[in-house]
Amino acid sequence: MRVLTLNCGSSSLKFDLLDVATTGSSRIVSGIVDRIGDKAEVRLNAGSQVMQESLAVGDHAEALGAAAAVLENTGHLSGIEAIGHRVVHGGDHFRTPTLVDDDVVSAIESVSALAPLHNRPALAAITAAADHFGSTLPMVATFDTAFYVDLPEVAFRYALPQALTAELGIRRFGFHGLAHRYMVSRYRSLHPERSAPRLITLQLGNGCSATATLDGRPLDTSMGFTPLEGLIMGTRCGDIDPSLPLFLARKLGLSLDQVEALLNNESGLLGLSGISADMRDLTAAEGAGSHSATLAIDAFCYRARKYIGAFFAVLNGADGLVFGGGIGEHDPEVRRRVCSGLEWAGLAFDDEANRLGSGDERRISTPGSSIEAWVVPVDEASVIAQDVASCLAARNKATQ
Repeated sequence: MRVLTLNCGSSSLKFDLLDVATTGSSRIVSGIVDRIGDKAEVRLNAGSQVMQESLAVGDHAEALGAAAAVLENTGHLSGIEAIGHRVVHGGDHFRTPTLVDDDVVSAIESVSALAPLHNRPALAAITAAADHFGSTLPMVATFDTAFYVDLPEVAFRYALPQALTAELGIRRFGFHGLAHRYMVSRYRSLHPERSAPRLITLQLGNGCSATATLDGRPLDTSMGFTPLEGLIMGTRCGDIDPSLPLFLARKLGLSLDQVEALLNNESGLLGLSGISADMRDLTAAEGAGSHSATLAIDAFCYRARKYIGAFFAVLNGADGLVFGGGIGEHDPEVRRRVCSGLEWAGLAFDDEANRLGSGDERRISTPGSSIEAWVVPVDEASVIAQDVASCLAARNKATQ
């Protein structure tokens, strides 16, 4: 089955074309429409065929059109049998990949306020894809939150009144589920001899999260009701005192929308450093002597290490620590700082392997380390494509 996968970020749309079989998937094309809302960059890679162009792309609907155009111009648009969409927040509605229809779109809309940076772009791409490809081409949505639907109750409950949480559906949902699923799956493929591995996976990029799994089942995760909880991120604050938003609103006379925007868009690495949300910019600034850049990087790594320590307690130790995401895969200095001081837990870090292990799958702990550390480049598109194939196979079986 040939599947087009669409993965919307707040200002990007990644698109991949994969052939999916029972034994796995193979990539035909990968591409991205980046910096949506500005002079966007459209890039496509198909083996030796590489294409890049700049054009005005105002929103994610236009980005879908740009992606379809470049696929058509390079001869890859025909033969698509299904489309898969990554959706960040599925709320309590979705536990499995789901065939998209009007009711599914409405359900996604109902929780979009809880993940506005991602759900709304995904909805725009879903609508645009339906308009472009027509209603006969099946579309499947797969949800980051679905990985966490069976979190233990002690992990997903907030200490709020029961009647309130039941009425409003308040719980810790967890996010980055596709990425954490992939990292867990790859580690288990690398170690088929290990039963019930205890893993801590770190998805470190503009958004960041940590997850603790036992035998592939999540026991806890850093993100909560929304993707704002947990680690320090590019522009998101992560964990703060719950009274702080109330204090800011009262002290500065801010509206709820303004406070939400401050915590989501003006905080994190950007807020701490006053320089940039991009770790690459902060690394350069630190090299030039910036104290605020050093503080931001150190705080980022400290928060990640603190969650690792907490998850050691959740798992009663760990067999593996896995880094993924743009920062996790490509920044050896961040990985070194995150792992610094974990020798007590049995992690023996390999500095040379870490230096070489950027962008490639590689073990970055010593052979004798009782806890393995790995870099695993995350392939969310393959997870989406496999979910599409599974969903459609189940539908076809049910209708036979």
